Amino acid sequence: MEMRLEVVQVPVADVDRSKSFYTEKLGFVLDHDVEYIPGMRVVQLTPPSSAASIVIGTGMTGMTPGSLEGLQLVVPDIAAARAELLGRGADISDVQDMGGVLFAYFADPDGNRWVIQGATPPALRDAHPGGSA
Repeated sequence: MEMRLEVVQVPVADVDRSKSFYTEKLGFVLDHDVEYIPGMRVVQLTPPSSAASIVIGTGMTGMTPGSLEGLQLVVPDIAAARAELLGRGADISDVQDMGGVLFAYFADPDGNRWVIQGATPPALRDAHPGGSA
């Protein structure tokens, strides 16, 4: 069997404000912004170089805006990614070292919480066979 997680819904209150945040401050690519049926707007956005996308919109979910937490964006160079995001105006935490794996945190305008993870160094990954990222 083959399975890939390709799209995750992110609950937001103001679609246009969130669309601007994800495209302008985070550099996500706008895949589409359509209203399939009245009251159901679907905005799909993809992080740079990602195989998975997020969807924001109206009429799709019962999740409370701001209730999502823990989605991780893995980057090869966390210092460079953090610097670029800060340069774009994103509010992102300092980098934290969690036993050799580096993390930084931010939230979207509704309070959905995200994690930036630096790619796991090869030596640490090799010390823990079966690990990820």
